[in-house]
Amino acid sequence: MALRIDIGGLPPGRVRFSVSPLAELTAMLHVLAEPSHHPQHVGWAGSVWASLPPELAERLDEAEFLWRSSRADFLVPARPRPTLAEELDDVDRIDDEAYATAALVTTCGSNRVRFNAPSPLADATARDRALALAQARGAVQEAFAERLLTDPAAVRARVRETLEACAEAFFDAAWASVAVRLADDRRLKHDLLQRKGIGPALAAVSSAVTLAPDGGAIVVDKLQDSATTADDAGITFLPSVFGRPHLVAVYAKGWQPVVQYPVAEPNAPESVSLETVTLRLEALAHPVRLRLLRTLARGAHTTGELAHAWELSPPEVSRHLAVLRRAGLLTSQRHGRYVRYSLNPTDVTALGSDLLSAVLR
Repeated sequence: MALRIDIGGLPPGRVRFSVSPLAELTAMLHVLAEPSHHPQHVGWAGSVWASLPPELAERLDEAEFLWRSSRADFLVPARPRPTLAEELDDVDRIDDEAYATAALVTTCGSNRVRFNAPSPLADATARDRALALAQARGAVQEAFAERLLTDPAAVRARVRETLEACAEAFFDAAWASVAVRLADDRRLKHDLLQRKGIGPALAAVSSAVTLAPDGGAIVVDKLQDSATTADDAGITFLPSVFGRPHLVAVYAKGWQPVVQYPVAEPNAPESVSLETVTLRLEALAHPVRLRLLRTLARGAHTTGELAHAWELSPPEVSRHLAVLRRAGLLTSQRHGRYVRYSLNPTDVTALGSDLLSAVLR
C-alpha cells in the first residue's frame, strides 16, 4: 500500500524543503494526544499536561481528532511562514467549505472519508452523512461536527484561539529548542537536492519515501492506496522533531501535497521497510522454522546437523533456512565443505525483546 504523487513535468524548483511552526505545533499536539507513540517525548508530554490551564486542556480534548489519528490538511501548510501567527492568518483565508471539509475528513477518522460536492455546509443529505460519521467516532467528535456545521466562523475562531493559547503555554519554549535543528535539516536536504537531485534527497528523508523507477512519481509508504498529482505549485517537505516516528502526508484534492518527515536522530538505527518486517514475521510464523531458529540461537549448526536433530530431510531444512536467510534472521559462515548457520541477534532483537527472550529460552 502506498501514496503515489505524480511529479511528471514538474518545473524545476517546485520540490521544496521548508520549516513550518504550525506543522510542528500540530506534531506536538499529536504527542500530547498519543504519548505512547512517542516514548522519547513521554516526559515532555507529562510535564505539559501537568502545567496546562484546565480550560486549555478541555479545549485540546474537544478538538484532538484534528491531530490525533491524522492531521487536518490546513494544519500542515504547503507554504510555511516564519511565524505561527502568519500561518494562522493563512488558515483564516481558507473559505468555510474547504476548512469544514478538511476538519470533517479528519473528524471521520483515519480512513479519510471525503465529502465531495455538494458541501455538508450547504446540502442537508451531506450534512446528515457527516454527522452520522462523526457520531460513530464519539460524542465529543459529534458535538464538534455539529458546531462546525452550524456556526463555522465561531468554531474556526475557537480553534485559532486554542492554538494561540498553546503557543503561550508550551509551544514557544519547545519551538525555541527545536527551530535550529529543523532549519539545519532543511538546509541539508535542500543542498542535497540541488547537488545530487531528487532521488538522493528523498532517500535522506526516509526509507519510506522513494522515487519511482521512471522518475515520474514520489512513492510514500502509507496505509492507504492513493494517488495524487503535484501540479505547478509543487510539493513541500517539512522536517519535524516531535513527529518521529510518523510520516504525515497531505494530499487531498485541492490541497498541495505536503510530507512531514522526522528529522534524523544521531546514531539512530536505519529504519526497516514494512516489506522486510512482513517477510520476517512470515518466516517466523512456521513452527518448523521457529524450532530451527531456537536451535541456532544456541550455537552454529550445519544443515545436516539440523536435519538429524529434528528428523527432517536435508532438502526440507535447506528450504526453511533459505526463508530465514532471506528475512535476515540468520548469518552463515563456510568451514571447508560445510556451511554453519547462526542466529542474527541484532535483527531478531529489532522485532522485539519478547521474541528474543522466547527464542533464547
